[in-house]
Amino acid sequence: MIGLISATAAGAAARDRLAAAWPDRTRVYDGPVGDAVRSAFAECGQLVCFLATGAVVRLIAPLLGEKTADPGVVCVDEGGRFAVSLVGGHAGGANELAREVGEVLAARPVVTTATDSVGLPGLDTLGFPVEGSVATVSRALLDGEPVALRTELTWPLPPLPLAGEGAYTVRLTDRAVEPAEREVLLRPPSLVVGVGASKGAPVDEVLTLVEEALRDAGLSPRSIAELATVDAKAEEPGIVEAAARLGVPLVTYAAEELAAVAVPNPSDAPLTAVGTPSVAEAAALVRGGELLVPKRKSAPADGRPAMATCAVVRRLARGRLAVVGLGPGARDLLTPRAKAELRRASVLVGLDQYVDQIRDLLRPGTRVLESGLGAEEERARTAVAEARAGHAVALIGSGDAGVYAMASPALAEASDDIDVVGVPGVTAALAAGAILGAPLGHDHVSISLSDLHTPWEVIERRVRAAAEADIVVTFYNPRSRGRDWQLPKALAILAEHREPTTPVGVVRNASRPDESSRVTTLGALDPAWVDMMTVVTVGNTATRNIAGRMVTPRGYRWQESVPEGAE
Repeated sequence: MIGLISATAAGAAARDRLAAAWPDRTRVYDGPVGDAVRSAFAECGQLVCFLATGAVVRLIAPLLGEKTADPGVVCVDEGGRFAVSLVGGHAGGANELAREVGEVLAARPVVTTATDSVGLPGLDTLGFPVEGSVATVSRALLDGEPVALRTELTWPLPPLPLAGEGAYTVRLTDRAVEPAEREVLLRPPSLVVGVGASKGAPVDEVLTLVEEALRDAGLSPRSIAELATVDAKAEEPGIVEAAARLGVPLVTYAAEELAAVAVPNPSDAPLTAVGTPSVAEAAALVRGGELLVPKRKSAPADGRPAMATCAVVRRLARGRLAVVGLGPGARDLLTPRAKAELRRASVLVGLDQYVDQIRDLLRPGTRVLESGLGAEEERARTAVAEARAGHAVALIGSGDAGVYAMASPALAEASDDIDVVGVPGVTAALAAGAILGAPLGHDHVSISLSDLHTPWEVIERRVRAAAEADIVVTFYNPRSRGRDWQLPKALAILAEHREPTTPVGVVRNASRPDESSRVTTLGALDPAWVDMMTVVTVGNTATRNIAGRMVTPRGYRWQESVPEGAE
C-alpha cells in the first residue's frame, strides 16, 4: 500500500489525482502532517509526500531503521513539477515509484541513486537474492573498475558491464558458499524442492528435512524457486506453512501428471494414498531438470515414523526472447513496454538503422548484434540461438514486430525451449492513418506489394479480393527503383471497382522529422510520389475527403447529407 500525505490545497489536489488513478494501491492519510507521516511509515510499503523534501527529511529521520526494511519515500513539490526519490530507491522501490508518479502527474522523476543515474542496474535490483559486498562492487562498476562475472550456471541476466577478469567479482551460483571480500553473490531461483507429507506432518519436520537436504548437497536455500507437491496435498498445513516460512510459492500438480514422470525411487505407499508412485521426486522433476537430491525421508528426533519426504532438482534456466516493435520511428511513439524490454535485454539483435534509433536507451553492457538489409532470417536465427544459450534477448523491428517484421521468422525458428514475449508497436498503417485523418474507420486490410518473398500472382489475387469487397487498403512496400510497376497495377485493379474521386492518402516517413503527407484521389495519384518509405492508403466507396482529411465511416451507411466542406 502507498500512503499519501499532503499539507496544502495544491498538494491535496495532486494527491487526489494520484489516489483516483490508483484507487487499489493508495491510502490517504489526513490530520496533522507529523502524525500522518508516522502512521503511513509504519503501515505502508511506500509513501508519496506532497511536501518539501526538507520537511519530509525531518519528519522521517527518527523513523529510519534498516534500508532493506524501510518504506520507499517519494516527495512531490508544491507545483507538481518533480517527483523525487528520497529514501529506499532500490529496496523500497522509490526510484520506480518516482517514475510512475511522474507519468500520472506529468512530473519529472528525480532519481539520484548512483547506478540509476548512469544507467546501470543496481546489483540489488536484478530480481535475485543478493549477498556480499554490494556497495563495494557497485562502486567499482561506477568507477570503471573491471568486475568479473563468474557464472556457475546459465541464467538470463540483464545487461551489466562485466569483464572476464577483475579484482571484483559478481558470482551467479546456487551453491551454499560465502562471498569473498570483493564479491557479490547472485542467487538465481534455480532449485525446485519436491515435498511429500503424511496427513498432519508438522511444519518443523518438513522444514528441517528441506534444510538438511540442501545443506548436505551444498545448496543455498535462497535459490529455492518453489515447493512442489501433488494436488491432494495443496492444503496440507505442514507443507503450506513450510512454503510460507521459506518465502516461496507452493505449486501443485495432478496425480495423473506426476504418475507419468519417470523417477528413480517409486513407491507403492503414495500410489495407494494419492494415486502416484512418486510425489517428492515427480513434483520436482515434472518440468524437467537435474535431480540433485533423490528422495529422502525425514528423521524425527523422537523416533516417530517419518512423515515427510523431499527431493531437490536444479531446473535449467529458460532463455528469454522479446520481439519488440519500435513503432514508426518517433521516440514518443515507442511504448513504455518496449523501452523496458530494451533495457532488460543483455543481447540486442536488429537491423543496423533500427539499432541506431534506440542505441541511447540501452544499458551499459548490452551486447549488440546488428546487420544490414536483407538479413532478416539470419537475425531471427541469431536471436533464437542467443535465447537458447540462456540469455535475455531483444529482437527489434520497426512498427509492430508482428506486421511485415521480425516476429514471423523468429517464431518460425523458435521452439518451446525458450520463453517468447511479443511487444506490440505502432504500425506504419496506424501512424499514417492518424496523419491522414480516419481512413481506417471501418474494415481495412494491409497488403505488401513486394514480390521478393510472395509471387505477384498471389499479391494480385489479394488486391482483387480487397477491391471486390470494398475494403480500405493500405499498401506497404509500394514502390522501389527495381519494382516500379506493381503500384500502378494494383491501383488499376482498385480502379475497376472504385471511382476516380476515391480519396487516397500518401504518407512518407510517418512520425519522423522529414514526414510528408498528402490526400489526393485514385485518379490523380502519381506513383512517382511514392517510394519504399511511403505507405499508400486507398479509401473504399464510403470514404470521403472532409476538410482535407480522409474519413471512412464506422457504420455501413454513410450519412445521407454530406457535411459542409466534403468533396
